[in-house]
Amino acid sequence: MSDKSKNETEYSRREFLMDIGKAGGIAAMYGTMGALGMFAPPAGAAPVNFVPLTGLPKSKKGNRVIVIGAGIAGLTSAYELMKAGYSVTLLEGLDRPGGRNWTVRGGDSATETDGVTQVCKFDRNQYMNCGPARLPQHHITIEYCRELGVELEVFTNQNADAYYYNEGVGPLSGVPVRHRTAKADIYGYMSELLSKATNQGALDDTLTAADKALLTQFLTNFGNLQSGKYNGSSRRGYKVSPGAGSQSGEIDLPAYAMSELLQSRFGLNFSFEFGWDQAMLMFQPVGGMDAIPKALERAIRPKTKLVYSAKVTGIYNTTEGVQVVYEDKSNTPKQLEADFCICTIPPQVLKKIPSNLSPNVIDALGVAIPQSTGKIGLQYKRRFWEEDDKIMGGITNTNTNVSTIWYPSYGYLGKKGVVVGYYNFGANANFYSGLSPAERQEQALIQGEKIHGPSYRSELENSFSVSWIKTPFSEGGWVGWPTSGGQRVPAYDLLNKPDGNIYFAGDHLSYYIAWQAGAFDSARKVVMEIHQRVAA
Repeated sequence: MSDKSKNETEYSRREFLMDIGKAGGIAAMYGTMGALGMFAPPAGAAPVNFVPLTGLPKSKKGNRVIVIGAGIAGLTSAYELMKAGYSVTLLEGLDRPGGRNWTVRGGDSATETDGVTQVCKFDRNQYMNCGPARLPQHHITIEYCRELGVELEVFTNQNADAYYYNEGVGPLSGVPVRHRTAKADIYGYMSELLSKATNQGALDDTLTAADKALLTQFLTNFGNLQSGKYNGSSRRGYKVSPGAGSQSGEIDLPAYAMSELLQSRFGLNFSFEFGWDQAMLMFQPVGGMDAIPKALERAIRPKTKLVYSAKVTGIYNTTEGVQVVYEDKSNTPKQLEADFCICTIPPQVLKKIPSNLSPNVIDALGVAIPQSTGKIGLQYKRRFWEEDDKIMGGITNTNTNVSTIWYPSYGYLGKKGVVVGYYNFGANANFYSGLSPAERQEQALIQGEKIHGPSYRSELENSFSVSWIKTPFSEGGWVGWPTSGGQRVPAYDLLNKPDGNIYFAGDHLSYYIAWQAGAFDSARKVVMEIHQRVAA
């Protein structure tokens, strides 16, 4: 036994990996695990496979269904039921399909719950996806795009030339730093430190000689070390780009100090791109995300009764099935009867609608927590982020109240473009929600100027903003569920079951909350349950 202390000798492989993760994020930890040969196939849960519904004779009892809400869950429910021969009526409070899948263009208008109305003034072919804006490759949403013929293009979810910008955190406060620069320096220093620890024998009780050799090889490559030391490299970017003849380029040096980078908190953003739902590549429909609900609408229209501007005022179980009461555009009360109802209204809105739902269900609706989120689209007469900053799509991260700035992943090299000047959540979203549209624009410009300079204001033409907590029929960007012991509370499970002949569907009843995939999956689950019940 060596004379090392107990704490030193019991420094385990798990602790070693955790320290790597704290210093450099998931990317570094995964890289080290790979170098040590520690990956094993994940043990995933068995999937719940959707079985397309078999045809239903029109004379079959139970074939009439009312679907409430023409968001993704409602449209999908109607689509799958229609294909099997069900008689479907779809009610939607808005005058368009999609719900939170909402793409705003020039001429569109919207009134928030406080009565404030905005009219969008974007030029033709310019738009902002107010809700969902990106599609991971593994989501079922991609399969519906294929089935419905929705054309896709790449969405730039991460760009090495976008910025990190934080305030009030160390010497780099108020300094825009390129993604590539921050990552090159932090990964370089972290690799140097781990390489030193390895070579000095600090890990001898944890790693074998072969492990140490593999780890050193990985760290040299990962951090771009020279003789075990990080001195900066071309990964940081160039002050003068390489060119023809004798122009070899001038690397942007010196590197930032490790202490500066740690205090900057930039590294807290690094693991974002490794998230299951955020990994590159990602995609978007050509021309706007609402191409998906519009394709679903076209598919169901020939055989589905679709009623827009239908404000539901009552939902009831009856001895024969269900009754739904609503007001049409003229405020005339109407009622419908059917065998079943699929309700996709968000819990925070549904709980305020008269019904004879069971008291337990009413209580469960109040457990879901609406999440505040917002966006602003800023139309510019010149794509200065491309011309001046050389940023072609991607996202800038900041700890200011705008949270993120998104550069458009369409219209590259064009004359104009719409930048998402903020996509924020929680307290930041609530701050902007309390402002007028003009005040939201001004606050977004104040923050954006800090990163992009005067062009962020001088090149602006117009804007359009959305506060989801103040958007009628939604009243939140999505919902969150409380947990107990790592599990969602019983209210979630209760709403995943029917109350009599009334079923509930939506992304809030899935483990893909805030993604369209959750709405697709929830709808498919419910239509299978109804079909099995009818067949029985």
